[in-house]
Amino acid sequence: MSCQKKYNLFRQTFPEFVFENYRYDVQPDGLHITFRFRLNDSLVFEPASFIPCRPFLNFGLSAEQMNLLVFNIGMAELVSYWKSYCPPVIRVLPHGLDADQIAFWKKLYFNGLGEFFYTNGIRATLDDFVTIKTEGEPLPTKPFIFKDAARVESVSSVSENYIIPVGGGKDSVVTLDLLGQALREHQMERPLPLVMNPRGATVECCRIAGYGREDFIEIRRFIHPLLLELNGKGALNGHTPFSAMLAFYTLLASALSGRRNIALSNENSANEATVLSSHVNHQYSKSLEFENDFRDYVSTHLSSDFNYFSFLRPLSELQIAMLFAQLDNYHDVFRSCNVGSKQDVWCGHCAKCLFAFIILSPFLSPERLSCIFGRNLLDDESMRLYFRQLTGLEQVKPFECVGTVSEVNVALAMALQRWYTSMRPSLLQDFTPSQIQMSLHTISPQHNLNDFELRQILRHVV
Repeated sequence: MSCQKKYNLFRQTFPEFVFENYRYDVQPDGLHITFRFRLNDSLVFEPASFIPCRPFLNFGLSAEQMNLLVFNIGMAELVSYWKSYCPPVIRVLPHGLDADQIAFWKKLYFNGLGEFFYTNGIRATLDDFVTIKTEGEPLPTKPFIFKDAARVESVSSVSENYIIPVGGGKDSVVTLDLLGQALREHQMERPLPLVMNPRGATVECCRIAGYGREDFIEIRRFIHPLLLELNGKGALNGHTPFSAMLAFYTLLASALSGRRNIALSNENSANEATVLSSHVNHQYSKSLEFENDFRDYVSTHLSSDFNYFSFLRPLSELQIAMLFAQLDNYHDVFRSCNVGSKQDVWCGHCAKCLFAFIILSPFLSPERLSCIFGRNLLDDESMRLYFRQLTGLEQVKPFECVGTVSEVNVALAMALQRWYTSMRPSLLQDFTPSQIQMSLHTISPQHNLNDFELRQILRHVV
């Protein structure tokens, strides 16, 4: 049975998906959160999350503040379970949502599931894929009092403080290093890393930056096992907007730690569609469009005190690779490979590994890259399809967090000129890079940085 037929059948079988309730409880070991979603009386999901105690976390927020933050996390979490059978109605019981909020969530779900719909061959539109119904009144916005209550354009008179989510890849390392260095120079409080479901690479990157296991915010997120069981029995499955879910968790972390500035590491390149000339973007929830929508939603419906932005937004993947190449302490511990994430290795056989190899290739020697990745991936003929996708010879890029087609071509042109003037590896034998001009010393004007943050970017690339 095709996925489209499954989709249609499932929507008849399961007419609604219910967000029943949420619970949170502060215990001696930390904050425990549970959500309850229901397809019917026998198919109930109860995903959970846990934030361990740390000396710098204050679990004494008011009930109104906690309700506001945890409820919205639940709205972000639910789409991972809704997609199993894609009911035509989502019914939200804990609190109401106004028309503006419903429009935000529908847009996020639809665009965040763009890859899911595309790869499963499901025809759906923003208008008809789901109707969101709620009960009760929307939660009112609440003030969250931070040490630096008003974000300023200059840091001379007030101490700003930051949370930096760290994923173990090169991007968050660059943010942690650049912003950390700038704050030290101004004798300001060092940024506080946030790690979701810590693994070897995230813990090691934090350690090299000077943070022990007790020095960063830790969020442990637990998928309800029924979801995996249903996937094994033929439920629909695919990519969901993880970064959007993380965004709502960072608001909770911000409130608990008293740090209003949340500095993400999403670059300008995340705006490019994965399926060229379409809205399908694997990185939608890392895009500037989502960032701006999220900032507007948070300011209007939660609190204007939070400041969520992407520190690397003015930069391309190529510029970030240039900066990361200078941070050699991290080269042996960073990981961006999803396939090898559980083993904390580069698998060496996926599109993400090949992209990371290519984007660093202008700045690190083939020998050094081969040491990091296990071999010269440009000499691996089995990666030919991924190579074609990354370089734009196919209509669809890999469904991974990779840079633009233009950046890949420029990186390869630079690598050819620097390292491969006499002998080319296999994938470059008959390859002619597109003639694209790309400066490493100009930045995108589209971002949400203030003057202080922007100066830290400019001093390293201009």
